Amino acid sequence: MNIGIAIRSIRRQLGITQYELAEKCNISQTSLSQIENGIKRPSNRTIKKVCEVLEIPESVIYILGMQETDVPQSRKSVYDMLFPSIKSMALQIVSSEHRQLVENYDIAV
Repeated sequence: MNIGIAIRSIRRQLGITQYELAEKCNISQTSLSQIENGIKRPSNRTIKKVCEVLEIPESVIYILGMQETDVPQSRKSVYDMLFPSIKSMALQIVSSEHRQLVENYDIAV
């Protein structure tokens, strides 16, 4: 799971700098940088605040942060079959102005 990659991608596509997002989330820019680079795992409170500021549901961050390596090999075929549907369901709950953003998001594998 790499929530930082999802946060960085969404932030960049929305044209928000690290400094702006960090300030709005009441965390340091250094802390946000560490989260985006996978050095630091964000707290649940931070994830909630980031999603609030970016105006996206928390579930979207978790879905976009999911990586193939998070799935045990024994469950890989189920993941391959279900993940497109899960992503599609996530798109249905994303507000219309963010739908294009998530549709174009490339999951980091």
